[in-house]
Amino acid sequence: MLDLPPLHETHDEVLAWATTSTTLVVRERGRLVAAVRGQVEGSDWHVGRLMVAPDLTGRGAGSRLLRLIESLAPPHVEQFILFTGARSERNIRMYQNAGYQLLPTPDPLPPNHISGAVHMVKPRL
Repeated sequence: MLDLPPLHETHDEVLAWATTSTTLVVRERGRLVAAVRGQVEGSDWHVGRLMVAPDLTGRGAGSRLLRLIESLAPPHVEQFILFTGARSERNIRMYQNAGYQLLPTPDPLPPNHISGAVHMVKPRL
C-alpha cells in the first residue's frame, strides 16, 4: 500500500488553483475523465495532479495531457518537476518515456516531503 496522503487541499485552495495554476480537464459526456495542472515557481514548471479515470488508462490520454501542460509553461521556464508514488511503476515509466528522470531522495528530507513519493525532473529543451 502506498503511503501517499489523499488530496488534502481545502475548498478555498482548490478554488485558488484557477488564479495560481494552469488547469486542464477532459470531460466525456459531462464526466471528468482526465486532468492536470501546471504552476510556475521561479524557473520551474511544477506538473501536478495528473489523473486519468481508471477505466481509460493505457490509451495515451495521460501522455497527451502531460505534453500539453508542458507546452503551456511560460517561456522562461527551464525545467519541469513533478512527483508521483514510488511504487507507481506505470506512472514512472510514462514520465521516463516523456524524458523525466528520477531525482535522488534528499538527505535530510525537507519538511514538506511526502513519504512514499519520488520526484522527477525534465529539462526544457
